[in-house]
Amino acid sequence: MSFTLPQLPYAYEALEPSIDARTMEIHYTKHHKAYTDNLNNAIAGTPLEGKSIEDILLHLDTENKAVRNNGGGYYNHNLFWEILTPKKGTAPSEELAKAIDEAFGSFEAFKTAFSKAAATQFGSGWAWLTVQKGGKVAVLSTANQDNPLMPHVGGGTPILGLDVWEHAYYLNYQNRRADYIEAFFAIINWEKVSQLYHQHA
Repeated sequence: MSFTLPQLPYAYEALEPSIDARTMEIHYTKHHKAYTDNLNNAIAGTPLEGKSIEDILLHLDTENKAVRNNGGGYYNHNLFWEILTPKKGTAPSEELAKAIDEAFGSFEAFKTAFSKAAATQFGSGWAWLTVQKGGKVAVLSTANQDNPLMPHVGGGTPILGLDVWEHAYYLNYQNRRADYIEAFFAIINWEKVSQLYHQHA
């Protein structure tokens, strides 16, 4: 069974002004679709066909660049759309908030650490909040379409991710990545992030 592009849970313009409608449309219909199509082509007729994307990434052969790049791109964008929302004022669950406080000292300190990971990722990549079994959370960044599920990264399960490829923000923010990172915090779906935390802790 081939992978399919998931339905967005909101309209292209729903996340404005944080992310503009044109960027959303191009990002979803061109970039995410290309990763999906190229992943399907890369696994067709191989033992990976029919496996879940998580299984593929957890047991990834990092030398298989087509699966690494497109499988990562497919998974990362699926998560990215899920953890965004036009709904205002969502908040981490009590348990996730406690885990963030234990790991970083405060929510503001987490925000600073996450923003730094996103801002200092050289070139294209992602910033992540991950959870390990037992509930401990951490912030890290990866290059290109790598993610924490991949064995060479090994950072737990991603529950929050920010795309810092230029295609994610350049139409609206140009070189102002820091402004895009700040705007991201206004559209995080903490209810979904908390759900993922509880699922994987």
